[in-house]
Amino acid sequence: MALGLLTLPALLLFMMLTILFLASPYLAADLEPSGTEILWILDIYGFLMASLLVLMGTVADRFGHRNLLVVGAALFGVFSVVAAMTDSPVMMIVWRAVLGIAAAMQMPATLGLIFSMFQDAKQRGVAIGVWAAAISAGVALGPLLAGLLLEAFTWRATFLVAVPVMAVVVIGGPLLLPRHQASQGSKLDLFSALLLVVSLLPFIYGIKTFATDDEPMRSLAAVVVGLAFAVWFVVRQLRATAPLLDVRLFANRTVGGALGVFILASTALGGVYLMFTQFLQQVKDLSPLRTGFSILPAALVLIVVATLSPIIARRIRPGYVIATGLAVQVVGYLLFTQVESTTGLPLLIAGFVVLYPAVSPSMALTTDLVVGSVPPEKAGAAGGLASTVNDLGISLGVAIIGTIGTAVYSNGLASKLPEGLSSDAKHAAEENLSGAVAAARNLPDNLADPLLRVTKDAFAHGLNVGSGIAAVIAAAGAIIAAVMLRHVPPTGSVATGSQRGEPDNEAAAPGVGSK
Repeated sequence: MALGLLTLPALLLFMMLTILFLASPYLAADLEPSGTEILWILDIYGFLMASLLVLMGTVADRFGHRNLLVVGAALFGVFSVVAAMTDSPVMMIVWRAVLGIAAAMQMPATLGLIFSMFQDAKQRGVAIGVWAAAISAGVALGPLLAGLLLEAFTWRATFLVAVPVMAVVVIGGPLLLPRHQASQGSKLDLFSALLLVVSLLPFIYGIKTFATDDEPMRSLAAVVVGLAFAVWFVVRQLRATAPLLDVRLFANRTVGGALGVFILASTALGGVYLMFTQFLQQVKDLSPLRTGFSILPAALVLIVVATLSPIIARRIRPGYVIATGLAVQVVGYLLFTQVESTTGLPLLIAGFVVLYPAVSPSMALTTDLVVGSVPPEKAGAAGGLASTVNDLGISLGVAIIGTIGTAVYSNGLASKLPEGLSSDAKHAAEENLSGAVAAARNLPDNLADPLLRVTKDAFAHGLNVGSGIAAVIAAAGAIIAAVMLRHVPPTGSVATGSQRGEPDNEAAAPGVGSK
């Protein structure tokens, strides 16, 4: 029952990343935000949640995982109501920011509680698989839930749906969850906490906006600023006697290998997932609700695979299970390299069913490897680190694969647009497929039909190329998993220091493999 309770915030908080994508046109009609304001309304939640995960994990380790989870859930419920009642676009940005902070408070706490509740490695592996499945299902089900809510209610319901879920967490937490013994060590290093935030926030902002920013140098500048503060943060942690985040963890073979595999798997999926959903809506002309239903079969299979992966890892080394999942993903990406604008919907859905669930072994097992490499009192920070790497990978995928896909789309239109288009329609079509679809609505059939045919073919080619790049990235992840994680024994086996990734004849990194 406690595990079921912990899956609720994992499911809902990641559902909130995508639920507004469908509701944004209705929200914009009521609040009348500028173009920049609507982008911030959509993005500020994810920016702050990703930037604060490691910090909030550390706070949870210091002050108690259950305490932070309940406080975060209460704040999320209250400010969901406040956001649903607001009529100001500026205040909506503020409330979405507060919701992002409240979400960051909960996610590392859920993982820390799982590690304190499940001491048996085999049971813990299954619990993390369920937790990871809830996250992925939340991302996939957000558009579907939004479509159902918008059929019956206004956009405000997409905020209010969180209230009963958070109420269950607030009431059920003290009843079902163990009272984690908070660390009573040194005081929280507030300056290191500030450095961590100001390094992650501009870095994540720069990565997320690179593919869509009209001034890419601004995004690159943000990345550089973030990296500069990150170097300062790392130097400070190496010199600290009680670091906020033990950066020596990255030298551990298991942790470094697991995080490397995780970021590659997320990068490959992030860009293709975005292009696939756009393909369904703009090339196959599906409504948002039908798009959500088209993704549902893959989400259901993912839940099953995520739950079974830790069980399989009891008999087969986790590195090999992860590598197998990524190899299956490569097959799915290669199938997408053959997609055309006229490809039937059943074949598209079947390809996504192959591709999407295959990421779950890397999500579930790498998270277990990372958090299992630190003592229990640091589980929250390690969990926040794993979640941050996942978000960074998805953002990198959108930036890299999305940018390449856009370039392929634009180059594919060279000298192929129909004659007779106005300069405005031509410019809109060259920008992206959304612009082409919007321009076609105002054109006669003899221009609209060839315009849509050419632009849809170009977008399909962009998806082909992006999927090919994703296949290469996933293949690299599979090789790294098979090589760097092959020393990790099946879950529940007794590991030597070298099997955990520690040097046998040298002292392990502080906080790794010891309590």
